Amino acid sequence: MAKGLIWATAEDLARNRGRVLSLYRQILRSLNSSNLPLTLAARLSKKAEVKAIFMLAAEERSLHNIEDLMDIGEYSLSLLRKGEIPKYIQ
Repeated sequence: MAKGLIWATAEDLARNRGRVLSLYRQILRSLNSSNLPLTLAARLSKKAEVKAIFMLAAEERSLHNIEDLMDIGEYSLSLLRKGEIPKYIQ
């Protein structure tokens, strides 16, 4: 359970850190999949986009928005594993 009611505390952020890093690494690994119809340049471009998205999301402090971003990341990872490219990084 979160300590903050609306805004994330330092403890909340520290608790989610491992989950976020794991999701980030899994998404980057999934972009290397041979199931995706991407050239090397396109793969590098998509990885840069993912990095930018995670950097922008790192500034988020609302508990509800953080949870929504995690759900979006997990959904995008499931699409990548199926060989599809999620809309937000197309």
